[in-house]
Amino acid sequence: MTRTVVVAGVGPGLGESLARKFAAEGCRVALFARSTEYIEELAADLPDPGEGLAVTTDLTDVDAIREGFETVHEAFGPVDVLVNHASAASWTGLMDTSVEAFEETWAVNGRGAFVCSQEAVDDMLETGGGTVIFTGATSAVRSRGGAIGFTAAKFAARGMAMDIAQEFGGEGVHVAHVVIDGQIDSPDARERQPDREAETFLDPDEMAETYWHFVERDDVGTQPFEVHVTNGPNPSEFI
Repeated sequence: MTRTVVVAGVGPGLGESLARKFAAEGCRVALFARSTEYIEELAADLPDPGEGLAVTTDLTDVDAIREGFETVHEAFGPVDVLVNHASAASWTGLMDTSVEAFEETWAVNGRGAFVCSQEAVDDMLETGGGTVIFTGATSAVRSRGGAIGFTAAKFAARGMAMDIAQEFGGEGVHVAHVVIDGQIDSPDARERQPDREAETFLDPDEMAETYWHFVERDDVGTQPFEVHVTNGPNPSEFI
């Protein structure tokens, strides 16, 4: 079965690993991000037998998201898999966070994922099912303090995932939430922390295998909702 996948929010690290994994499994992969040059290069470099499509999309812009899905429909048809992977962070506390910064974080993590999910689930209901995966964080289940915008948005996204799962699980739409507890390996992460030991980073290629596991399972009646991904270094919320 050839699936059409939308990865909403693609960059170096896990987003790229997800795109490469899905393509390697034979999926048609649409890459949503603002960085046109990056996603065009990645789309052209995805492994066979998959196919890539770069869709320049500002995930804070509702109309742009909907236009992005129209582009996917024209190129690949209805969407079978959506990964709500985009993230924006406001790493400040209550008194130091502006309304604008709070709303920017919400616009990506919350509203953007909401609109993407509406578009994708509409397709899935027409075709008999599909998979929606939300990329979460430790802050989605336990506040870290001092990051109110990020925490609020991630809590909201987890709640949306639960609600969509309850509403449409019986119609073949499997919804999953991945709690990422740790620092994902990426060029930017290595540059910011040059002295950090490599094994304390989460391997994005291995993480992509976890996402694919949600997609490849056929029995939607026994699907897990949530998985915590961690390699256990301190401080870990779950080890």
